[in-house]
Amino acid sequence: MTGLLAGNPAEIFAVAALCAGVAMAGYRLVRGPSLPDRVVALDLLTIQGLGLLTVYAIAAGRSAYLDVGIVLTLVTFLATTAFAYYIEKGSHPEERRDG
Repeated sequence: MTGLLAGNPAEIFAVAALCAGVAMAGYRLVRGPSLPDRVVALDLLTIQGLGLLTVYAIAAGRSAYLDVGIVLTLVTFLATTAFAYYIEKGSHPEERRDG
């Protein structure tokens, strides 16, 4: 067998576990039931994609993919922070948690 994941059982297990997690998070993204649930599922999908990218970078022996992962993580963090800000400003004053 040839390929990146042909011989290392740890890489095969990591990819299988991440793919199972992607399937579960994808289900939550489609089913909802609320917008915050979907945003968290999308955030989780992005992090799992980063995990797959990291496994690929290790298997291929290329560190350039890790730089892409860092940028992806920063963009995901900013998007999640912006969504949290939107939810906080869009809520009713009596529902806010600040004193």
